Amino acid sequence: MNFQQLRYVGSAIRNDFNLTKVASELFTSQPGVSKQIKELEAELKIEIFVRRGKRLVGLTEAGHSVVEIIERLLVEADNLKRLSDDFVDTDKGRLIIATTHNQANYVLPRVLLDFRREFPKVEVELRQGSPGSVVEMVLHGKADIGVATEAMEGRPALRTFSCFTWEHVAIVPPDHPLAAVETVTLQDLAAYPVITYTSEYSGRSRIDAAFERAGVRPDIRLAAVDAGVIKTYVKLGMGVGIVAQMAVENGSSDGLAIVRGSSKLFDASSTKVAIAKSTLVRSYIARFIRMLAPHVEERQLKRQGEISIDPAKLHSFAEREDLHIGRGTSVPCELAQGASE
Repeated sequence: MNFQQLRYVGSAIRNDFNLTKVASELFTSQPGVSKQIKELEAELKIEIFVRRGKRLVGLTEAGHSVVEIIERLLVEADNLKRLSDDFVDTDKGRLIIATTHNQANYVLPRVLLDFRREFPKVEVELRQGSPGSVVEMVLHGKADIGVATEAMEGRPALRTFSCFTWEHVAIVPPDHPLAAVETVTLQDLAAYPVITYTSEYSGRSRIDAAFERAGVRPDIRLAAVDAGVIKTYVKLGMGVGIVAQMAVENGSSDGLAIVRGSSKLFDASSTKVAIAKSTLVRSYIARFIRMLAPHVEERQLKRQGEISIDPAKLHSFAEREDLHIGRGTSVPCELAQGASE
């Protein structure tokens, strides 16, 4: 038994049992992968995979238990490497962040600028997707950190904690009737077609819940995953947009007006960070998390176990000036040069 065999099994799970993809991922041949997996099964005296001809199509009952152990072994092997790197190269490495479009566009830019100043030797990769895929990437070791609003809680294998709260706002063209309303209601918004997020993105569940509590059924004319798309169609006059406040405060307003009082119509949402419980947190990863959630202490991140956060320490996005880009913010010269290298 060797770690290469274990890596082949782990890769087979990640790639939906496609050995061609496994071979490509691990820079080897498909026959070699198949041979190594069979040798591991022969040594264990059990079949790990269900086969149809030469193809792997699933896990056997024993295979499910074997894979759980293999995944733990591979994580601990990676942790040994991280521990070594943390002592040898404390300020050098790679940070993979899984996140949604909203967080990548309107929350992380200022954080990444500040992070780059502190850790110029750390390579950062953003992998964008739905909240569900963000969680899956962290769970399966494809990302070090997950940043999202939805789908982050209630996962036993993750350590999840809130960073800050934020609100939704309604946006309209400046000549729209709602732009002149002093105190808007949900009934006022529902009098027009609505453009907002798809069901699994950016706190959409809170938007739906607010309308439902008010006994109002909005005409959702268009749903999208990106606030930029929503703003485009609002600008064209297709309907009233409902977006995260960061998309207006940390992004272009596109000449649109925020409907006064609309932020009070929906329950507050919160941006969350998740890391795998089994993963050793390197120093620069802990620092990045603390940039998003300064109320979390580094010693809490370095040790295993749940992180208890005092709700009183959780600020709103409006209060978090360290996250605000501001109109006209430019990338510092040294960062722009580094980005092109």
